[in-house]
Amino acid sequence: MPRLSRDLATWLIYLQLGLWGYFNYGFGPIVPLLRAEQGTSAAVAGLHSTAIAVGAVAGGALYPHLSLRFGRGPVLWACQAVIGVCVLGYVLLPAYFAVTIGLTVVIATAGIAAIGGIVSALSERHGPAGPAAISEANAVACAAGLVAPLLIGGAMRAGLGWRAGLALLVALIALVAAVAMIKRVRIPSGLPAPVLAGTGARTPLVATAGPVGAGGELPAEVAALRAPGTRRPLPPAYWLAWGMMTVTGAVEVVLSMWTAEVLRDQVGLSAGGATAVMSAIVGGMFAGRLAGARIALRLPSIPLYLGALALSLAGFTVFWGAGSAAVAVAGLVIVGLGNAMHYPLAISLAVAAAPGQADRAAGVASYSMAVSFGAGPLLLGLVADQVGAHTAFLFIPVLIAGAAFLAWRFATTTRTPLTPALAADLA
Repeated sequence: MPRLSRDLATWLIYLQLGLWGYFNYGFGPIVPLLRAEQGTSAAVAGLHSTAIAVGAVAGGALYPHLSLRFGRGPVLWACQAVIGVCVLGYVLLPAYFAVTIGLTVVIATAGIAAIGGIVSALSERHGPAGPAAISEANAVACAAGLVAPLLIGGAMRAGLGWRAGLALLVALIALVAAVAMIKRVRIPSGLPAPVLAGTGARTPLVATAGPVGAGGELPAEVAALRAPGTRRPLPPAYWLAWGMMTVTGAVEVVLSMWTAEVLRDQVGLSAGGATAVMSAIVGGMFAGRLAGARIALRLPSIPLYLGALALSLAGFTVFWGAGSAAVAVAGLVIVGLGNAMHYPLAISLAVAAAPGQADRAAGVASYSMAVSFGAGPLLLGLVADQVGAHTAFLFIPVLIAGAAFLAWRFATTTRTPLTPALAADLA
């Protein structure tokens, strides 16, 4: 069984994703406040979500080129610097609509580019334990997501305003960077996957390529993939994993945007109560990613992914049929537990399915976020206008079924085992 060894570099990578999580989860509650300051409609204020989708596309397109030109570590720290500067822009600049939209696009570009580097770094550094490491990193982001609204809300209650709570992110970015500088920690780049502690062996990861030769040499067709300047298409298995991320990403964004309305209509919660209950999903995701990181060390990724989908569907069933707030909250916690493993497993499968192209695979994966943000809420909104939000939510089981089909296709497409030793040679 693979082991997850967490050195200081790994913890700093976790914290970098946590910093993005602080903004990502803390920005949502700020949008209505910006709307009030700017005097815009709900639809116009919602364009901040569209700005994040635009940033996702830009970040995904830029990251592979930036990483190739400057190296993964410098790009990751540059992304943190850009996020910090843009957060100061929110704090210090006038809250004009054009200003906040522009800042949102830039900060999302840097954040999504950083995610690409974080995923590829963890996958490369931890080899067969990569899915567990990515799950833990996302748990840190969820923890930051739980804390950010509390700190921002606390700053408002203290009379300091939401900007003081958001400005705390700048101090946190500076603190993490200072620790890295003092300890001289470098973000992994081009390092081979580690040998499993105590065994000297490497375990099978996922299917994509042929075996190593009997003498330990790489087959000619595999060695060709390592040729300098070689740029080859991402394989079909990668695009299946990309589709898995897109579909389950739509599930998450639809839940985040429409659950509060369903809670108000279905169980009679107030607007404030419905918004607060949304933390049940994030709390479930936090617990699920902590537990899932351990399970991912013991179970193959596809069965675990299908199990997570089944858990999400069970939680949704409880939530959708709930007649009371308590039952609805229980359902949302279960949904969060299932949703927790969708992205970490799918992105791990995507990167493993494209050996030698980790940075490019992680960068292109961010396009799935843009599709999820852009298409998911729009489609459900169109249906909700016709039949109501509660009935329209039946769109979610359809998405879950689609993700399960893609996972089944991935499993049937990638049957030849790829060892981490070979994956390391290809990287």
